[in-house]
Amino acid sequence: MAEFIVEADGGSRGNPGPAGYGAVVRDAATGRVLAETAESIGTATNNVAEYRGLIAGLRAAHELDPEAAVRVRMDSKLVVEQMSGRWKIKHPDMRPLAMAAKDVFPPGAVRYEWIPRERNKHADRLANEAMDAARRGEPWRPAAPPAEPAAPPAGRAEPEPEPAAPPPATGWGAGTGTATTFLLLRHGETALTAHKRFSGSGGDDPALTPAGRAQAEAAAEAIAAAGGVRAVVSSPLARCRETAVIAAARLGLDVRVEPGLTETDFGAWEGLTFAEIAERHPADMAAWLASSDARPTGGGESFDEVARRVAVARDKTIARNAGSTVLVVTHVTPVKTLLRLALGAPSASMFRMELSPASLSEIAYWPDGNASVRRFNDTGHLPLTPR
Repeated sequence: MAEFIVEADGGSRGNPGPAGYGAVVRDAATGRVLAETAESIGTATNNVAEYRGLIAGLRAAHELDPEAAVRVRMDSKLVVEQMSGRWKIKHPDMRPLAMAAKDVFPPGAVRYEWIPRERNKHADRLANEAMDAARRGEPWRPAAPPAEPAAPPAGRAEPEPEPAAPPPATGWGAGTGTATTFLLLRHGETALTAHKRFSGSGGDDPALTPAGRAQAEAAAEAIAAAGGVRAVVSSPLARCRETAVIAAARLGLDVRVEPGLTETDFGAWEGLTFAEIAERHPADMAAWLASSDARPTGGGESFDEVARRVAVARDKTIARNAGSTVLVVTHVTPVKTLLRLALGAPSASMFRMELSPASLSEIAYWPDGNASVRRFNDTGHLPLTPR
């Protein structure tokens, strides 16, 4: 399932006065601009223009994929709070606009986030371009179509696209509202772990070893002792479900299975070591290491594809557990993906992260769209392994 970010804005020069809106649709995993839209709407208020921008942005996203998950980011507190259902819509001019916005996608497909004005500059610029064009008696036209990334020279990796308006690190300041916290637990070891064999969703589904179960139990004790976890979510694969059940039993909670948290499908590489893949499929391995949109041999998943579904699973989990701490039991690639998305880091950064079996990492997601990484690869709860 695709995931889009819609950034929308509207303005009125006079409030009411000459008004216009602008909206941009981005790919949530890469930040790449997929669509732009803007229009002058005659005389209107700021709020009407903002709602019109929201509707236009949602419709542009719907044209790209009607089954997508959408995160709307706007600097209008009014629109965000009303569309999130936290504020009543009292003004009669706003009600039909809000209904029109709700009708674009099915219920639950759209999530709303407030962002500061300085992080909504793209949509604001489009709205002002539309108003300027109307003043000249012209329709708004995009300056250029959304740019596709240029093909890299032969033998070189494609550069990472710029992320969509990366939020500032919240560790230096107070978050806005109550954060939703993900306590990320990698599953315990399996028979393939010690040999460092690729073990994804496309091969065997190994269970935990006795050592892996002991790791899961140690993690469960530490998590229970710390307290605060209100829900447990797991990948559907056996090693994660087994780890999650051990933790959930200690916490007195049920386990929700989230398919989007499953490990990468490594295609023909399943069960092989890095060295074996490099020997048997050297060109495919080189391409995979160089670009996040390259797939493993045999039609597995690229990192870009994994990032899209993991981001959707993240947003669904946040929506279900807003303001709570959630234990998320998953695999190496999903954990690293969540961390690098929270940091606004490129896909290549995942090759520089070490993630041990049954290790804990932690991310706080704030209602304003910011994220803060609080912990990474914590193994202090695990028994020491004899060397």
